[in-house]
Amino acid sequence: MNKAFIMLFSGYILTTAPINASAQKASSVEMNKPNSDYKPAFKGQTRIRAVLTQSAYDAKVLTSSLKRPWGIASLPDGKFLVTEIGGTMRMVSSSGIVGDPIKGVPNVFAEGQGGLLGICLDINYQKNKMIYWAFSEPIGDENVTSVAKGRLSADEKSLENVAVIYQAKPSYKGAAHFGGRVVMAKDGSLFLSTGERSDRVTRPQAQDLKSGLGKIIHITTEGKPAARN
Repeated sequence: MNKAFIMLFSGYILTTAPINASAQKASSVEMNKPNSDYKPAFKGQTRIRAVLTQSAYDAKVLTSSLKRPWGIASLPDGKFLVTEIGGTMRMVSSSGIVGDPIKGVPNVFAEGQGGLLGICLDINYQKNKMIYWAFSEPIGDENVTSVAKGRLSADEKSLENVAVIYQAKPSYKGAAHFGGRVVMAKDGSLFLSTGERSDRVTRPQAQDLKSGLGKIIHITTEGKPAARN
């Protein structure tokens, strides 16, 4: 059974569908010498084999007018909600018509790898119109990876009752490694990926459970620790 996929790249929305699905394993993705002498927990942990896809794809470009798109969410009616890293959220129709910027998006730190990042819909979106997104939020001279939520208005032109529900602290003055993927689990909780902020001074915090840097964060829609977290 064929399945369609939606992809973003360099300002494009591309829809693809596999014609013949087949794949084979190749050599390791990483061929260079490891950066450290740490022993892996199990064989192949740090040198997992690559997968070469032999499938042929049909591709259709829906639009090429987006500016640095980062995240995309498919709406029940066939439209797409897209984030542009510069701080803009737009509605794109199934035929590729790009709408005006949606109002109500909080201010973002749009430098380097920072900006408006991942986005997802509430599992009850058809009833509550709630959406969640990650972004690099400025805090004085520093910034953090944050998650916000809001309700899409009836005319789909603005966000209502916008609130930041989580900040991956400590904040840091930098422009790299924010992470920013956000997805909703079947139980209605959220998973957020955060970066370790790249610099040597922040990298060790990825191993520190008291820090929000370099983690997979599991929270409720109110930004609290999820049950059994």
